[in-house]
Amino acid sequence: MAAHLDLEEQEQLEQVKAFWKRWGNLITWLITIALAAFAAWQGWNWYQRDQAAKAAAMYEEFDRALNAQDLDKAAVAAADLKSRFAGTAYAAQAGLQVAKLQLDKDKLDDARQSLAWVAEHGAEGAPYRDLARLRLAGLQIDAKAYDDAAKSLDAVKAPEFAGLVADRRGDLLLLQDKRDAAKAEYQKALAAIDKTQDYRRIVEAKLATLGVPTAIEAAGAAQ
Repeated sequence: MAAHLDLEEQEQLEQVKAFWKRWGNLITWLITIALAAFAAWQGWNWYQRDQAAKAAAMYEEFDRALNAQDLDKAAVAAADLKSRFAGTAYAAQAGLQVAKLQLDKDKLDDARQSLAWVAEHGAEGAPYRDLARLRLAGLQIDAKAYDDAAKSLDAVKAPEFAGLVADRRGDLLLLQDKRDAAKAEYQKALAAIDKTQDYRRIVEAKLATLGVPTAIEAAGAAQ
């Protein structure tokens, strides 16, 4: 009986040896690759957390300058964030906020440059780029750079900004004396903006100047 078991064990051992001889190298490489991928994933997560922590600390410095309305320090801090942590949300937020401060301080060219950077390089996965494009289009319209403004508006893809894009495009067309096209864009904006939003009143006022009655006027005329 013992001899039978020994033979059976020997046969199983030989099968294992044969299997390992045939597939051992492949299995070893697969395990090595899996371990390397896991280590890389862990390392990337650590790097991301480290970068985010450093960016957050630098953003606090930027925020202090912003609250103090110190444009020089805020601009330097924002530039540091953009150069060292360009892919983070902190850099995009700093770009948008420093642009507003630059605009408040009548630094229009600087504001356009800040918004252009966010529009091109801002963090993905959040509406920073489209928000920057909308604001940039407004400044381009003010500067009568109509072709540039149209390109900025065309680049906005987030559906939640559809109403604002149409409204701003209406402004652009109206300044080019394309009244019918502007009216169509304002009507598109009105249809896209939620009825609870106060901004609808502004769009209605623009339509009223083009001879389109507001909802209140239409209701009064129907009575």
